[in-house]
Amino acid sequence: MTEIATTPLTGKALLQKVKELSHLPRRETAKRCGYYTTTKNDQMRVNLTDFYDAVLAAKGVPLNPEGTKDGRGREPTYRVSVHKNGQIVIGATYTQAMGLQPGDEFEIKLGYKHIHLIQVDSDKSSDGEADSSDE
Repeated sequence: MTEIATTPLTGKALLQKVKELSHLPRRETAKRCGYYTTTKNDQMRVNLTDFYDAVLAAKGVPLNPEGTKDGRGREPTYRVSVHKNGQIVIGATYTQAMGLQPGDEFEIKLGYKHIHLIQVDSDKSSDGEADSSDE
């Protein structure tokens, strides 16, 4: 049976300690921040995954946001690639997370090495066209 020898640091205290120990190897830093267990044979085992998760959480990067799985067991990676036909597809997981519906429209703004999608107001006239009566 394993038992945790110390209470691991979290939040700002963890980030401060990581900064102080930046000259040490990762395993030693994790150990000094309390991310280790002692086995029944008195061997120390460093928990790097828990340490990395805690550092990311302390930096405000959520690793387990609600509803991240898309029904096929995959989690969103927030990365896409250009398909052979030149298209970029944004999956349903992302559109659902934003509450988008079929027919929602976006304006595309191209920048240097980036693309901005800006949602167009959903105020549409009855024929589906945007109202242009103000001109």
